[in-house]
Amino acid sequence: MLENWLELINDLSSPAVFWQLAVLVAGLLLAWGFNVLVHRHVVHQAPESWRLGVGGIKRTLFPLTALALICLGRLLLPHWQQHTALLQLATTLLVAMAVIRLAVYALRFIFPPSAILKATENAISGMIWLVVALHFAGVLPEIVQSLEDASFSIGKNRISVLLILQAVVTVVLTVVIALWLSRLLENRLMSATQINMNLRVVLTKLTRILLTLVGVLLALSAVGFDITLLSVFGGALGVGLGFGLQKIASNYLSGFIILLDESVHLGDVITLEGHYGVVHQIRSRYLVLHKLDGTEVIIPNETLISSAVINHSYTDRKVRVMLPLQVSYEGDLEQAMELMRQVALRHPRVLHEPAPDAQIKAFGDNGVELQLVVWIADPEEGSGNLLSALALEVWREFKLHGVVIPYPQREVRIIGTPS
Repeated sequence: MLENWLELINDLSSPAVFWQLAVLVAGLLLAWGFNVLVHRHVVHQAPESWRLGVGGIKRTLFPLTALALICLGRLLLPHWQQHTALLQLATTLLVAMAVIRLAVYALRFIFPPSAILKATENAISGMIWLVVALHFAGVLPEIVQSLEDASFSIGKNRISVLLILQAVVTVVLTVVIALWLSRLLENRLMSATQINMNLRVVLTKLTRILLTLVGVLLALSAVGFDITLLSVFGGALGVGLGFGLQKIASNYLSGFIILLDESVHLGDVITLEGHYGVVHQIRSRYLVLHKLDGTEVIIPNETLISSAVINHSYTDRKVRVMLPLQVSYEGDLEQAMELMRQVALRHPRVLHEPAPDAQIKAFGDNGVELQLVVWIADPEEGSGNLLSALALEVWREFKLHGVVIPYPQREVRIIGTPS
């Protein structure tokens, strides 16, 4: 690298630098123009199924195209003059830019947006530019040699700090590639409408676990790690699962059981341990229940296996809602019941089949206890607003037609009072 800098300094006072600048500027302009054309005629008109490939093209097309053009210029320029130090430095920068853009795109495709993801992207960019800076400064080979010299022995094996860093980088890259592939397969599976939703979720989770495991094993083999040593770790892990990790393992296993036996689906309306809401997510270890008040309850999967779950939409999403009322003994009972049915039929959420019904529940102390029974098809919207609207409309109809809702009455008799 030192020779390149010396060559570039010498070229500053010669026409060679102008040839290199011409090739560099021409390559960048051609890459920019090609990038604009591809975005206009390919990226914006690409179908949704190409979204993954299009995303990678958008981020890496410019640096890769410029890199290819400048490399071509480096091959042709020696026919006129021999110096290409400036183009070599530009090539290194374009490679770093392409790697950073591709890494950021892969991470954003795999993981949801978060502060940790943003920090990871900044850390990756910083490390890559640091390596480039050390390379330009000419001290990178010395640092690599120092890391190689810093070593220790385990048995007959010599392990250096450089080997450890290489192993970490290899494992991370392999796991990221495995997660990227699993996310790609997950998108394909989740769009397969002919497969049951629970089965799709199970397949995506198994795919992610399998690809991650294979990626880690391949990475360890690539850096020379003896995979047979994992049998010892597997035995220790089995003992741990049998004692301290029993609950965690039970929750993960319960999650797969729930998905396979189809007892609970995404979007189901359930009641569990006093919590009523809609199943929002089914994760490997827990279920997320979205309650009607906007809060979310995280329920371990083992609870769904060991407890009674009321699934309001298991076979039919229709749910019965009841509104208790009371009318006076002196009023027209049949008229009151008919008014209640008419009010229910006018509400947009109330189903006409099964038809609303008004029933006599009991003869109370203050009046006749009635009950309006209606059916709805959207229990996830809750019943509080519905009952309030029905009660208000019934009250208006009762007032309009002279039906009396009695007040609580108490009759007090005083016997044997002194004269």
